[in-house]
Amino acid sequence: MHEHDHTHETPRDVTDLLRDAGLRPTRQRVSLAEILYSQGDRHISAELLHEEAVDAKVPVSLATVYNTLHQFTEAGLLREVAIDGNKTYFDTNVSDHHHFFIEGENEVVDIPGEKVGIGLVPEAPEGMEIVRVDVIVRVRPKS
Repeated sequence: MHEHDHTHETPRDVTDLLRDAGLRPTRQRVSLAEILYSQGDRHISAELLHEEAVDAKVPVSLATVYNTLHQFTEAGLLREVAIDGNKTYFDTNVSDHHHFFIEGENEVVDIPGEKVGIGLVPEAPEGMEIVRVDVIVRVRPKS
């Protein structure tokens, strides 16, 4: 896996990133990957990525953005962070970590993995294995 420390990746890097993940670097995938990975680690919804693509004059439909985000997730380039089942964010940081969800602001913030201790994890159902445990800590400003 590539580390995404460098904030500005050249198109070449994005193309390699896609190829290494087993995805054909089509123009749409490369354009969306450039938008996704050009700003360091971030959490983005399909709607927001679509808006940014339109602003960047990348001609993609929302459906294409959804499909591409899911392809990137399956290839291990993104991590899906589902909140409430109706709001899904895609995380460019695929390392082991958890999230704060700021209610009312619809914002997702990273929690380093070592800051959350998971005590008891149930055994996976027969024939299944646990992929990872996602912890979402919901927060709001104190009133």
